[in-house]
Parts: sequence; C-alpha cells; structure tokens
Amino acid sequence: MKKQGILLAAVFLFCAMGFAQAQDSELHGSVDFTYQSNYVWRGFNIYGDKSAIQPSLDLDLFGTGLGVNAMGHRANSSGFEDFERWDYTLYYQNGLFQDEDYALMYRLGWVYYNYPDLSPSDADLQELHTILSLPKAIPGGIVPSYVLVKLWPNSSRSWVGAPHSDGTASGWAHIFMLDYPLTIGGILPDTPEQVFNLHTELVFNDGVGPGGQNVDHDWSNAVFGISTGIDLSDELVLTPGVYHQITMDSSLNGNKDNETWATLSMTYKF
Repeated sequence: MKKQGILLAAVFLFCAMGFAQAQDSELHGSVDFTYQSNYVWRGFNIYGDKSAIQPSLDLDLFGTGLGVNAMGHRANSSGFEDFERWDYTLYYQNGLFQDEDYALMYRLGWVYYNYPDLSPSDADLQELHTILSLPKAIPGGIVPSYVLVKLWPNSSRSWVGAPHSDGTASGWAHIFMLDYPLTIGGILPDTPEQVFNLHTELVFNDGVGPGGQNVDHDWSNAVFGISTGIDLSDELVLTPGVYHQITMDSSLNGNKDNETWATLSMTYKF
C-alpha cells in the first residue's frame, strides 16, 4: 500500500503542475464509439469470443496536460450483464527534452474499474499506471513504449482478491510496445497518403488475474495489429483495425488459443 500511495501522490502532483502551467483556456476532447468483434483486455478474453461495444468520452482539461476519461464495455450477447464495466480515468501527460533525440513522452494515470451491476466490494478494481515513450530514439519512426501497471481490488472483501479466490487481482504487469506509422499513397479518393499504424506489444503478467484467476508469473501474451484513421471531416474520424494475439500462458484463459479480432471506431473531436 505504501508504493500505491507514492504513485498516486505522484499523479496528483503532476496534475497540479499542469494546472499551474495552463496555456489554453478552451476545453478539448473526443467522443468515441467502438465496436469490437471480440473484447480482449491485456490477454484476457473477457466475453468469451462475443462482440462488444465501447462508448467513451475523453476530456483534455484546458491544455494543462491533465485529462479525464470514461469508457464503457458491454457485450452484445446476453449472459454477460454482470460483467459490464465502466473505466474512469484521471491522467496527466507531458513530455521532456522535446528537442533532443532522447525526447521522452510520459503519462501517469489512475483508473477506477466499476462493475455497476455488482456490489463495489465484489469486483471493482483500482489501477495506477505509467506510460513512457521515446518518439525519436529509433531512426525510421519506430516508437518504443513501456507501460508499468499496478492493479488491486477496491475492497479487502472482494472475491477477486486472495484469499477469496484461487488467484488475485492485486499485482503488477509490464507491457513493452512498438509502434510504426507506415505511410502509403493513393489508396482513398482525394487522399494523397494514408497512414497505417503498425502496433505490437509483449506482456509480462506478474501473477495478476483481474477476475480472480490464478495467473502465472510469466510472459503471458503478444499482440500484433494494424489500424488507420479515415478523416470523414475535420472533426469526424473512422478507424478500422485488425489485431492478433499469440497466447503464451494457458493460465490467462484456461488454454493457449490465439485470438484474432477486428475493431471499428467512430471518433468525434471537439
């Protein structure tokens, strides 16, 4: 708990710094609606190969670097009503050494995972995370990122935390990512070039089962994906994507079955 308190204090400290340095008096943000043919979250197949919808609202608070986000997750099939989830995030993002080859982008965030159809003491979770990216470190536009995640049950009475279940939702995860913007010309009408984001990530799960699973301390999964944004107007963007997961640890979903899914997002920016 001491480490959690230090991380949470760091988030609010950076948030306060962002307000002090505010440069923009306007509120910006986006509204998004995403369809997923299969909802896979950090390697876990949440809705058993069923499709899901994800509405979300993201607000950039007046150019301070501070932001808030609310995102829902709901299966399109019956039988998963109790596992509808809403994620509420407070974050601060900024950069250091912007003019240098070792420029660093960072994000500090706190997340509350809420299951509205369950008691808060049953399955709700909290999370602290840090995201670090080096946009100029590798020639050619490849961007490496590292994500450190600390997850824990919201209540000591939760059935997703030991000793109430076989495993525990409390612990750490490490995610290593690479992104590359591949530019191709002449694909869409009136669009001289189209940028495809190639994404890959490798996850080390340090024994965290968000649903109370007994998860190994091991490299759990790798994900490969491609997506691209299609500008329908200055404010409206349609983003299709395809992803494939290689499951390396059977303790995630009870097997090592690989997963492939598609996403389609409509985003309105304001």
